[in-house]
Amino acid sequence: MKLLGLSGSMTPRSKTTIVIDKVLEFAKVENPSIETEIISLRDYDLQFCDGRDPTYYENDTKQVIKKIEEADALIIGTPVYRGSYTGALKNVFDLIPNDALKGKVVGLIATGGTYHHFLAIEHQLKPLIGFFRAHIVPGSVYAHNRHFSEKTLVDPEVMERLRYLGEDVVKFQAQIGGDYVGAGSPSIPRRALHE
Repeated sequence: MKLLGLSGSMTPRSKTTIVIDKVLEFAKVENPSIETEIISLRDYDLQFCDGRDPTYYENDTKQVIKKIEEADALIIGTPVYRGSYTGALKNVFDLIPNDALKGKVVGLIATGGTYHHFLAIEHQLKPLIGFFRAHIVPGSVYAHNRHFSEKTLVDPEVMERLRYLGEDVVKFQAQIGGDYVGAGSPSIPRRALHE
């Protein structure tokens, strides 16, 4: 299983990327055999979507599209600006093919400066991911500035919610897409889920 973290932040070592890293760590604890990777959009020189077929993009743009298509599950995170996800993340969703997320499991994370933007997950990200026909894991996580000290996540409640999210993404993806071997859990063969 390939679990991809996608950070829509354009700032160096952002809180969004820190939180996504944490979820990926928890997912690896749940199932050490999974492959994890994070795409921080600030590290890629992406072309702006111009309406062409996604297969015609090149360089970093082609690489990011390919990584998203090849992922089995994703953790998607964004800082919230003006009540919505970043323009950089919007560009990625404009670039990928319409079926790039179809049937995949997606966990959602947002970060912001205050409590005021927590509904961006509900009103912005969930409808977007629903358009792509992906499975959204319940328990999305919103973290704001008071949950951090410097660049370290310190809030135990948020940390616990991130743990649940990482575990649930791994379990859900395994149940719909393959064998599950988790911490202290028996393997669930895929065929058994359909009997």
